[in-house]
Amino acid sequence: MIMTLAPIEITAGPRVESVEVHEHESGYSTRVDMSGEGPALVVLNGLLGLNRHWFDCLPTLEGRARCVLVEPPLLNLAGEHCSVKGVVRLVVHTLETLALGPAVLAGNSLGGHVAMRIAMSRPDLVRGLVLIGSSGLFERGFERNVMHAPSRDWLERKIADLFCDPARMPPGMVDEAYAELSQRRHARALVKLGKSAKNDHLGEALPSLRVPTMLLWGRQDTVTPPEVAEEFRALIPGSTLRWIDRCGHAPQIERPVEVAEALAEFLASPGLPPGTGLSGRAQL
Repeated sequence: MIMTLAPIEITAGPRVESVEVHEHESGYSTRVDMSGEGPALVVLNGLLGLNRHWFDCLPTLEGRARCVLVEPPLLNLAGEHCSVKGVVRLVVHTLETLALGPAVLAGNSLGGHVAMRIAMSRPDLVRGLVLIGSSGLFERGFERNVMHAPSRDWLERKIADLFCDPARMPPGMVDEAYAELSQRRHARALVKLGKSAKNDHLGEALPSLRVPTMLLWGRQDTVTPPEVAEEFRALIPGSTLRWIDRCGHAPQIERPVEVAEALAEFLASPGLPPGTGLSGRAQL
């Protein structure tokens, strides 16, 4: 079931169409924001990531891709659904419901981890991968000590660690995260998802990936450090690695133009299988 939400207007940018995709089995709904025309580019967030963190990337990609930003209710997940496997199931259901066809999946942090798992289990849904500071091999967990009623100051320091330049932190990001993690069930979900990602080590599985893959990494990423990117490149056949200078773990926030340009180049690369052109509400 798809429920249409009020459209979002981005200042001096493209119009974003918003929907929610409901999965009856789990009872959860996933927010999806869409913009642009062209082959589908599906964007997946990390633990504290939001679709709007990618909005500054959209103007560069308009006309080159149908950007589909997928935001499962990560901090509301519980039970068996609160795991990498559970998030994969929600995202796959969303992609099937939207009927996008094979898409390029671009994921940051946990989102990259989920994208790889989808490429392994449902290759029919994936024609390329862009992994941005992805988990799956090693990650310095943000979730450590979250269960002990984190103070706002502690949370501000942890979020600042995601950036090379903390001044690029979006206004209100700390307050929003503090409000979320002050709710015990949300803090529990953060911890559980973080542990699930660490326990789901992909090292032995990565050589099985057979889709074009670009690694897009902040040189100053301290959460998934540069050596993690190098290990991904060594393990994923044919993968390429592109660095973003003066950038930490959230390039889509800190360096959105560079991220969008790299995505546009990947979408135009000759080795990428052709995708289905999508526009407007055609896929709904």
